[in-house]
Order: sequence, then structure tokens, then C-alpha cells
Amino acid sequence: MDKSFLVFLAIGLAFLYFITHFVGGIQEEDERFRNNTYEQEHKYDTYKGMDSVGRAVLNVEGVDTATQIGAWNEGSLKEEFLDLYPDFSLMKDFIKNRVHGEPIKSRLLKHVDDVETKFFAGELTTEQAKAALASFK
Repeated sequence: MDKSFLVFLAIGLAFLYFITHFVGGIQEEDERFRNNTYEQEHKYDTYKGMDSVGRAVLNVEGVDTATQIGAWNEGSLKEEFLDLYPDFSLMKDFIKNRVHGEPIKSRLLKHVDDVETKFFAGELTTEQAKAALASFK
């Protein structure tokens, strides 16, 4: 390839990167420029927070159950939670310490207990248990 083409390509990619981050910053700061995609991606951001130790928490107290479940399924806490598998006691402690909101907390703990019981009874394989934990509804 020609060097000038590579330089042109690099400048074009740098320009594209700058524009996308610039537009993203504008959307974040000004409601008038937010589009539907931005709103969908950041729908549950108001429920994310930090605890006193600096860990991410999900605070869905006083919110309807459907919103609580949506915030759990779309949040990054769910991925951290699934990384703790197969240590069910750590998973329960994770829920108790980092999820605030009673209906979802009790439902998640019950869900983990059910999966744990089925897993140790031999009804679920390792992959099936992890899939069951990931598909909380």
C-alpha cells in the first residue's frame, strides 16, 4: 500500500473518533441533543451509584418491580455477579451488600437459592446453572 493512503486513512479514523466522542459529550451534557439510542443506553443510569467503599451499587428502592429487573439485567453489576459463579455464598453476599431495593433483593436471593439447590441436586449442569442465573426475570 501507498504511504499517503495509510496517512489519509489514519487521519480519517482520528477525525471519526474525535467527532463521535465530541457528539457523545454533547449528548451527555445537553438534553436537546439526545436521541433515542442515547436514551435507551442510559435509561437506568439514575439507579447506579457508589457505596462508601467505592464499589458500584444498584439502588432501586421505591421503584416498580419491572424497572428494578430491567436495571439489574442491563447493569454492569450483573456481570460482576456472574463472575462469582460457582461460589453461591459469595453471590448471596454480593446481592445483600450491593443491591438496594427490597422486592428485587429478595427475588434475586430466592433465585440464587433455587439454582443452587437444583445444581447440587444434579438437575442442572454447570452451564445450565450459569445460564439460569443470567436469565433472571
